[in-house]
Amino acid sequence: MTRELRPAFVLIVVMTVLTGLLYPLAVTGAAQLLFPAKANGSLIERGGTIVGSSLIGQSFAGDAYFHPRPSAAGQGYDAANSGAGNLGAINKALIEAQAKAIADLRTANPDAPGPVPADLATASGSGLDPHISPAGAAFQVERVAKARGLPPERVRALVAEYTEGRQLGLFGEPRVNVLLLNLALDERLPGDRLSSR
Repeated sequence: MTRELRPAFVLIVVMTVLTGLLYPLAVTGAAQLLFPAKANGSLIERGGTIVGSSLIGQSFAGDAYFHPRPSAAGQGYDAANSGAGNLGAINKALIEAQAKAIADLRTANPDAPGPVPADLATASGSGLDPHISPAGAAFQVERVAKARGLPPERVRALVAEYTEGRQLGLFGEPRVNVLLLNLALDERLPGDRLSSR
């Protein structure tokens, strides 16, 4: 019996070392060597301080900043509680929450053109999405420009500059990273900022 069990134990030890130790170390090493910024969380640093990640949304308050999608992750953009609300499209609580979000968006953006873009009134599947649609950014331009004392055209130009296209020209939809856009606003178009983040 020992003769039959010995190969099984040896195989378990060998496979554990290969797949549980050597392979993860090789992949981690390759990632650190080839894509160090991405391997370390795509962190964004300003003035020696980490201000966020380009992969995870964060809350912005105040009229001088673009606001992200609502978050269903804990107290807002909590990666430990990532997930959607799991409410169905005809769920009364979801309908009421979206109606309130739309009313709040209309109040905060009284000069906004057209209807409220859907992404501004609904959370993403993860609750951590760092992007909004170009329409979601355009909806907020007038408020941000007014709060900063800037012409809306300058803010629109910055939104256009920070609009990312489809991946490989095929996949996904055009999008705007809210953190990167707000950082660019502070660096390039500070204006007469009345609000703080």
